[in-house]
Amino acid sequence: MSGHRTTTSESHPGPDTATDVVRWAVFSCVLVPLVLLWYGTSLAGATGTALGLAAVTAACRVLLRRSERSTVRLLAEEQPPYRGHRHRAGAGAHRGGRRAGGSTPVD
Repeated sequence: MSGHRTTTSESHPGPDTATDVVRWAVFSCVLVPLVLLWYGTSLAGATGTALGLAAVTAACRVLLRRSERSTVRLLAEEQPPYRGHRHRAGAGAHRGGRRAGGSTPVD
């Protein structure tokens, strides 16, 4: 199993936290105006609050999705390609062989 890593987090993505956040925000967009109406706020005030919360939720959703896409893109760029068993060491990490300079015999 040397060289190639397989973990459960790589093969099975984790929970979609952005979707969970958006779901709670939409729930709040419905719940907050209802609570405001319950406590005697005008219909216009509750409607304005609902529209404001919906606008903020939409903006946050766009930003969360953009952030997720850029994170996935960065992670894909950072992972080096799999090189196999013989090429574990990086370039220039050779053992033995001839060396330039410094290895001349001394009389």
